[in-house]
Amino acid sequence: MSDQQPVQLRVSLAQVDTRVGDLEGNSELVVSWSAKAAEAGAHLVVFPEMTLTGYPPEDLVLRESFAAASEQALVDLAARLAADGLGDLAVVVGYLAHTEGAGPAPVDHPDTDDDRPSDANPRRGAPRNAAALLHGGDVVVRYYKRHLPNYGVFDEARYFVPGTELPVVRLHGVDVALTVCEDLWVEGGPCGVAGEAGVDLVVSPNASPYERAKDDLRLPLVQRRAAEARAAILYCNQVGGQDELVFDGDSMAVSPTGELLARAPQFVEHLLTVDLALDPASVPERREGRVGPMTVTRHVLSEEPVPAYEARPATVVDPLSDCEEVWRALVLGLKDFIDKNGMPSVVLGMSGGIDSALVAALAVDALGADRVHGVGLPSKWSSEHSLSDAADSAKRLGMHYSVVPIAPMVDAYEASVELSGVAAENLQARVRGTLLMGLSNQHGHLLLATSNKSEVAVGYSTLYGDAAGGFAPIKDVPKTLVWELARWRNAYARDRGETEPIPQNSIDKPPSAELAPGQQDSDSLPSYEELDAVIADYVDRDLGMAKLLERGHDAEVVARVLRLVDVAEFKRRQSAPGTKISLKAFGRDRRLPITNRWRETLPTVREGAKA
Repeated sequence: MSDQQPVQLRVSLAQVDTRVGDLEGNSELVVSWSAKAAEAGAHLVVFPEMTLTGYPPEDLVLRESFAAASEQALVDLAARLAADGLGDLAVVVGYLAHTEGAGPAPVDHPDTDDDRPSDANPRRGAPRNAAALLHGGDVVVRYYKRHLPNYGVFDEARYFVPGTELPVVRLHGVDVALTVCEDLWVEGGPCGVAGEAGVDLVVSPNASPYERAKDDLRLPLVQRRAAEARAAILYCNQVGGQDELVFDGDSMAVSPTGELLARAPQFVEHLLTVDLALDPASVPERREGRVGPMTVTRHVLSEEPVPAYEARPATVVDPLSDCEEVWRALVLGLKDFIDKNGMPSVVLGMSGGIDSALVAALAVDALGADRVHGVGLPSKWSSEHSLSDAADSAKRLGMHYSVVPIAPMVDAYEASVELSGVAAENLQARVRGTLLMGLSNQHGHLLLATSNKSEVAVGYSTLYGDAAGGFAPIKDVPKTLVWELARWRNAYARDRGETEPIPQNSIDKPPSAELAPGQQDSDSLPSYEELDAVIADYVDRDLGMAKLLERGHDAEVVARVLRLVDVAEFKRRQSAPGTKISLKAFGRDRRLPITNRWRETLPTVREGAKA
């Protein structure tokens, strides 16, 4: 490198769909996708965060047996790659490390917190969120994630010990620094250290869960870190569903100047390959040892640059539209929940309304029509159009459909016990839930709950009735977005000359649970436009009463909605998991005590102050 000419390196980013706990299956993924990278002529391939264990492994991290198996899987993987003729390919893969007998000081409280591992207070078998570079049958270097997110759906401070070293590996004359996920989101973190130490390339394995418009944040973020590192950055993100989370991929490569060199599609497994031309002369000094808060270590695999070759054009995929992005997230989240848990099929109640019609369309897109079973469950209050719309929905989708009238069963209950008002209305929903669970039990289907976020927020889904189910595909979808998605999905089909999957009547008619004569949702709720706007600010953004009023919400509507949301916490705690798409989803993302006397109140106006 004495002549300081630009050097080439062909790199691949393998955004793959892993399965938590499947060390053997995930290792096979790495081998097969590494072979594809080698076939593409790559010199380096990067896999997502915690590839071998899947992400997030949650309390599996606390089992020493699991961590030890992860460590062994890493060593075995390095040997397997070499045995399969892939030893010349540098492979960066995430895994769970279990360092024996030592743990560094926490990032936020160095040398001060006696309850956390430190050099003076080691903990045997400290778990680490780690990435390793494999080459020639060996584990060349190991990197331990420094910044551990502990907000939203993340609990990494609960599980992991942060790292203090930044390994830099010279590969074909290119200095490559390893980081992991959150390290990229922190200004002045490992990317800043890399910029001070002097590197050519930063690799960033990620498991960054999807939420709406998050792809709009990623490119500017990666560009900022590239400027800070003064190096190209490879951002490789996981794809696939894991319980309530779904990962969208959207992997990318960015030059030191912030140019987007390549970008992968969302919600599909994909190998993104890009040719880099890196200028070592742009790195004035290459340091090791203590650099800022970390210790930089340097390792040499190969000094000699690869022989010059003709670069291939890279692919930059445009991000999806908002509705298509959300639709694909919901489809993939549902598909992976069913398939990864080995379930053959699903069943759902079909009311003719928009929610069940949307869930049915999602299920058919995710699993195929033959694995989806709909059941019409009319009561004496069900309208004729409800029955016809449900049948129409099933016919459009080509799914299985049957009808089981519930009126005789409800009559039998009412002959045995006196119920009135809401209790009588909810009895119908609970009979439906019992029947659907019986069919689920009989045939091995997983029951899908069809409640949306607006209903879940205010408690308008009947416990052990329409709230029953093993998965709730639209649990994080507000009612207004339900309609928007339905219109988008029909337009998507229409543009392709296909049958529109959702009956227009289901979209157009006023929403109703049909548990009483002439009942409509508007009888007991504000308009869904008002309701969803308040929920977005109160639930997703955690705004209190004063801030809600400042944002222009009607005081009476706010007071009413907040009361409903607050008293329904015990119901939500029992609800099925559903795919997260919003800033804050009900479930692991929003954790409030059930027993809780705090209530938001209208601000009082002080005497003499302006009203």
